[in-house]
Amino acid sequence: METKTRFSASLAPHIFAKDTTAVLMLDVIAALMPTVAAGIWLFGWNAARVILICVVSCVGFEFLWEVLLKKPITINDLSAVVTGMILALTMPANAPWWMLVVGSATAILLVKQLFGGIGDNFVNPAATARAVLLASWPALMSGGAYTAPLDAVSGATPLAILGRSAEAVAQAAPSTLDLFIGRIPGCIGEVSKIAILLGLVYLLIRKTITWHIPVTMIASFMLFTWLFGGDPLQGVLMGSVLFGAVFMATDYVTSPMTHKGQIIFASGIGLLIALIRMFGGYPEGTMYAILIMNVLTPLIDRVTHGKIYGEVKAHA
Repeated sequence: METKTRFSASLAPHIFAKDTTAVLMLDVIAALMPTVAAGIWLFGWNAARVILICVVSCVGFEFLWEVLLKKPITINDLSAVVTGMILALTMPANAPWWMLVVGSATAILLVKQLFGGIGDNFVNPAATARAVLLASWPALMSGGAYTAPLDAVSGATPLAILGRSAEAVAQAAPSTLDLFIGRIPGCIGEVSKIAILLGLVYLLIRKTITWHIPVTMIASFMLFTWLFGGDPLQGVLMGSVLFGAVFMATDYVTSPMTHKGQIIFASGIGLLIALIRMFGGYPEGTMYAILIMNVLTPLIDRVTHGKIYGEVKAHA
């Protein structure tokens, strides 16, 4: 008996991801929750105010843009919520409301929607917004007080003491435990390293991200900091290196597609942060390093892409 086999032809792509954008964004939101909770505990309800304003502003700007330009409404994919949360967590808890709105508009309108929406932006929206705010209002973006359950403490951020003498650093530097827990001045999401690590573990378990970017970025930063004469452990526990490695450098859109490319990308970020911190005039360089490597991502992809099945080798 003759058996006929029928084949159905369709346009590419022929492989579909089981997780939608909304599912991936929900994973990121869940991973951010320990950092959000730690930020509110350490900084008080001011942190909740910052997060709420940023999230509502980002979602509102995306909805308004799409309504005015008669584009499909995409706020249900939750990417604007994630952008708002990440932006808020890179801000000081005492940031004025108008600056949060300006940052949200920069992230959503200038960086994301102006280039075509999700998937078309070539730099990280939240990182760009923070860089713009830092360049525009540096005094309002620096440091901040934190409020613990029993007391309130304010002072210079740990990174602000790195330029002092070794003796002054030894006297002023917070303990390793305080750095891990987050009992230090700084931005809402960067201070509690334990909370960030919990988010990293969740994302790895869910396979939302792979280890290549966060582990390589942290390891390369620590290596170059050590080579440049700094303290690698203190360096990674101060500032936003860990937060940037877990939640910003791993952005699908602005990071390379291959594992080889991701390692090159993350190594470059680690090197740039170490250079900026050790030899630059600014004590923190995470956002700028990520943005620089975002711009180089297409080149990295071009150099590290695999061979296409059926591709004929070019002859000279």
